[in-house]
Amino acid sequence: MMQFPKRLLGPLTCALLCTPLIACTGTGKGPNDPSKVGDGKEDGAKIVQQLDQITITAHTTEELVKEFERARSFLLVDAFDKAAKAFDRLMQQAGEPTLKALATFNSGVAHEGMGERDVALQRYRDLAKRYPKEAIVKHGLVRLTRLLGYLERWPELEKAADSLLARGPSLPVMDRIEGLGAKALALVQQGEADKALVQVSKAKVLIEKHGFGRGGAPPVQLAQVAFSLGEVRRLKSEKIKLVLEAEDGRPRLADDFANVLEARCQGLLDAQAAYTDAMRSRDAHWSAMSGYRVGQLYQQLHRETMAIPTPKAATDLKKKQLFHAAMRLRYRILLEKGLRMMTGTVRLGERTGMDSYWVTRAREAKKSLEQALADEKAALAKLPYTEEQMQLALEKLKGRKAPPATP
Repeated sequence: MMQFPKRLLGPLTCALLCTPLIACTGTGKGPNDPSKVGDGKEDGAKIVQQLDQITITAHTTEELVKEFERARSFLLVDAFDKAAKAFDRLMQQAGEPTLKALATFNSGVAHEGMGERDVALQRYRDLAKRYPKEAIVKHGLVRLTRLLGYLERWPELEKAADSLLARGPSLPVMDRIEGLGAKALALVQQGEADKALVQVSKAKVLIEKHGFGRGGAPPVQLAQVAFSLGEVRRLKSEKIKLVLEAEDGRPRLADDFANVLEARCQGLLDAQAAYTDAMRSRDAHWSAMSGYRVGQLYQQLHRETMAIPTPKAATDLKKKQLFHAAMRLRYRILLEKGLRMMTGTVRLGERTGMDSYWVTRAREAKKSLEQALADEKAALAKLPYTEEQMQLALEKLKGRKAPPATP
């Protein structure tokens, strides 16, 4: 039996292959799911409180106030079409700036609930531009960042996050955390991992200072920060290449391969830990995003390990076949882990009725992983080796003493 280099499988790699995965969690529809972003309920109490403070003037008749209440009642029962029409009328009829600002905000919520996201985005932008001093603007900016994040409009999200954070000391701590998380997400998705990490660090200082998330499921704003940290760690981890291209164009193992492999695996585990923190919020949207990313981490690592070139010790066809068989057998678990996460993400979408981009991606990745796993099993079945022979090769690959042959 040929000897394989011990550096191909270190202790951290073994730990990684044995690491249990958590199932994707999520209860209800997350605030970045359009059906939740536009339900009109999360800001209802604040809207009523501010409406009570409006002074009835010649420009704000009692009838207009009653019309606002009728429009809001449509919104609270998800009659988005009726609510949108009513609030759009109020935007034109109201004279009092506060009432016009509230109507603009709620018009955005209603159009968002109808799935008219571009209209909603315009309402939130108009709100911030025309009524910058109104208190409701803060809520409009929060919804603007969430919607832009859902639509993956990263440059626009960065600008919206800056607008939210620019409100300065008047911005409540949790909204500041949301703004920092939104900016971090926008930056990391544009490849600015180091800048994103700065925003994450600022958010984590506030989170630790105020003790947010210490008991029970953390607030959804913390999920965005955790997910952004996972993205930063994912990008940094995937920059660590196991296989390089030599001058002759042929693939070769990275120098000091054992340590490179350990660093690559540690990066995966660190990213997974951050995504898991995002799942703890039990918000369907962030759970779906995180579940997809964890599955993708394992899928990508499997691709990279399967690209490891055949060692020089494999001098003939038989030895080369045995090497590839041992690698397939050992690293097949990465496909299985990735598939479990994608399956959990798809089921989460089915259970909550969410059909976001991330669930769609998970559904496509699930099919890809199922096919890859079937291909691996078929390839192993065609090889002229028993499971025992391949397991023996794995023991040698790990530098262990081979177990005695079964009588």
